[in-house]
Amino acid sequence: MNYYISIIFRAIPLLMGAFTFFFGLYVQQFEAVQPLARPAAIILLSLTAICVALYATAATIIRQLIRSYTTLAKWCLPIIGYIGAGIAIFYGAHLFLANPTVAPDIVAGDVCFGVGLVAACVSTVATASTKFSQIPRNYQRTPGIRNKDGFKSMTACHIMEAIPAIAFFIAFSRGVYLLATGTTQAAYIAGHVEIGLSMICASLIMLVATVVRQIQNVFDRTHRPWTGAYIVLTCGAIAILWGLGVLLNLPFGGAVAPGYVMIGLGLICWSISSKVILLILAWHHESEYASRIPMIPIFTCLLCLFVSSFLFQNVLVNSSYYIPAHVLAGLGAVCFTLFSIVSILESGTSVDVSKL
Repeated sequence: MNYYISIIFRAIPLLMGAFTFFFGLYVQQFEAVQPLARPAAIILLSLTAICVALYATAATIIRQLIRSYTTLAKWCLPIIGYIGAGIAIFYGAHLFLANPTVAPDIVAGDVCFGVGLVAACVSTVATASTKFSQIPRNYQRTPGIRNKDGFKSMTACHIMEAIPAIAFFIAFSRGVYLLATGTTQAAYIAGHVEIGLSMICASLIMLVATVVRQIQNVFDRTHRPWTGAYIVLTCGAIAILWGLGVLLNLPFGGAVAPGYVMIGLGLICWSISSKVILLILAWHHESEYASRIPMIPIFTCLLCLFVSSFLFQNVLVNSSYYIPAHVLAGLGAVCFTLFSIVSILESGTSVDVSKL
């Protein structure tokens, strides 16, 4: 990878993180005149944690490709991602625990909490990618024979795979709890969005498992190699169809928020699928389609932004569209960040091993 191109790919997550952060601060200024500005701002600010975790992933892979990976970077980059995730998780939990009767804080707190769980999963991808350079090296090894230069302990691999699984269980359980026991509109909104965020965590289980197993050279290409990709695509489809179901059967006006946001979360899952698909296509052989895979997150990004623009127009006549309009703009930024990650993976899986 060209050094200057690598700077651009590392800058994209930081720029998108800066967008969600400063856009959130800007929206927060209107809290006095628009009550929904507070939850919208908090959600936008929390999305910065995902961008930071994606930066950690991008920098971890790129530094290996340009041969500037140090022990300090190996430890610090994933830790930075986990710190951002931790801030979002604890702040979100603080909001909905400290203000259980305040509707904006219930929505903002639960969504922020769920976003933090997603950021923790992405940080685990960064952790799994600390030995990413072993993947192209494995192309010269016999598939199925464990790579001794990979992770020394399979227990460590299982722990990394377990982290997004635990995050999925927490987010899904929280969503089901809110929907089953909540009697307020805020609980309805937060419960649906938590379910959508759990679908992203489920998608990241497959991504972490694919990265780890390819590093260990135990990824099975002969028996159902596309299972992981199918699961991720299914998670995205579930979130999108669930969101459409909410929009087609609105129990109250504010339900448009979880409906549109769940569609956006489903598009995030489909963006993640591009990473899984790329790794599968590139495993131990060249694919003519690999260079086209990075277009998937570009399309999902544009779709998020197009829908967001229509929702902003609807805000003029119905304030219920205020939160989804802002959140979808933030999700579009996350999709564009995923474009940089997929492009890095495409470059990494096609790199000349002698240059690593």
